[in-house]
Amino acid sequence: MTVTRPDRRTVVTGIGVVAPNGIGADDFWKATREGTSVLGPVTREGCAHLPLRIAGEVRGFDAEQAVEGRYLVQTDRFTHYAMAAADLALADARFDAEAGPPFGVGVVTAAGSGGGEFGQRELQQLWSQGPHFVGPYQSIAWFYAASTGQVSIRGGFKGPCAVVASDEAGGLDALAHAVRTVRRGTDTVVVGGAEAPLAPYSMVCQLGYRELSLSEDPDRAYLPFDAGACGFVPAEGGAMFVLEEESSARRRGARIRAELAGHAATFTGASRWAESRHGLARAIRGALEEARCAPDEIDVVFADALGVPEADRAEALALADALGEHAAHVPVTAPKAGTGRAYCGAPLLDTAAAVLAMEQSLVPPTPNVTDVRHGLDLVTGFARSAELRTALVLSRGLMGSNAALVLRRS
Repeated sequence: MTVTRPDRRTVVTGIGVVAPNGIGADDFWKATREGTSVLGPVTREGCAHLPLRIAGEVRGFDAEQAVEGRYLVQTDRFTHYAMAAADLALADARFDAEAGPPFGVGVVTAAGSGGGEFGQRELQQLWSQGPHFVGPYQSIAWFYAASTGQVSIRGGFKGPCAVVASDEAGGLDALAHAVRTVRRGTDTVVVGGAEAPLAPYSMVCQLGYRELSLSEDPDRAYLPFDAGACGFVPAEGGAMFVLEEESSARRRGARIRAELAGHAATFTGASRWAESRHGLARAIRGALEEARCAPDEIDVVFADALGVPEADRAEALALADALGEHAAHVPVTAPKAGTGRAYCGAPLLDTAAAVLAMEQSLVPPTPNVTDVRHGLDLVTGFARSAELRTALVLSRGLMGSNAALVLRRS
């Protein structure tokens, strides 16, 4: 029987980012704090005829430089991003995987759509040339668990491994799963996730989302909490983290960047945005309770920020329900308005931004938004200096999942 020990606290010691606005935590943070918007026309081959015009593409990423050839041929773009981000996180943590026991490191990733680009290519081979032209890696490259498997194999990590497939909110749920893994005795978990939903097949699937923005203006396509809100813009990329049990991290002299203090998740149903108010509020209360955090201790909120008026209103009301009067005064931000919504990767990028914001005592702005609605203290235009000790990260999924995460500054 596995014993869970709540006294084993989980801390962040490494951050790795592959995002539309930067590769590596430093470049990502520089663009985020400046409120740089990198949304632009979709440039991927085979997408020009589709009505989805604007997205957040990762630029300047060379998969051949980031991933060894033997792994490159058997993996999709979403796994390339995750593997590269994991390398960056391990380097940031100065973690020597060979110095400790191989069963002491676990891997957890979140996945929303899997390897659509790889799968499309192989299916085209099947229908155009026949089954003998389909590669053997088709069976694994598209799979949700591919990133977990490849990161663990490549790193020699033989501890508990898992994949979380719980909608966009799965990014936060993966972090929570990693915390539970630490409480059960594993000292280190490499955790996170990345998405690559901009292949033609994947994009056609997304056209079924009524919340998707079909605007052709990059500056107006994604405006959460704004009077001009017309839906969300999809994006690719994500983030990986090295999480460690606090005393283990201190023994090896690691830099402790933040603590994962509390998490909770609920479910309210697909596209039922008015009802998401109550589900998200319950998630916030649950995360605060686990963190033993009073509502007025939250210093900044990284919002889910769907960009759909009904959903934005529900999120603002959820904050009011859970935080009370404090909701009208706490700074709220949505940096993803400048990069797009990377599905499972979006709340992980927000978590990375929250850790960096607490370290820098700076709330990054929400790009492009000028006409703020719903009564929030939304940070726009320029970053705002503030003493940040505790951050709240929110996420909702198009299929109805809600999650909240409380982070504390080291």
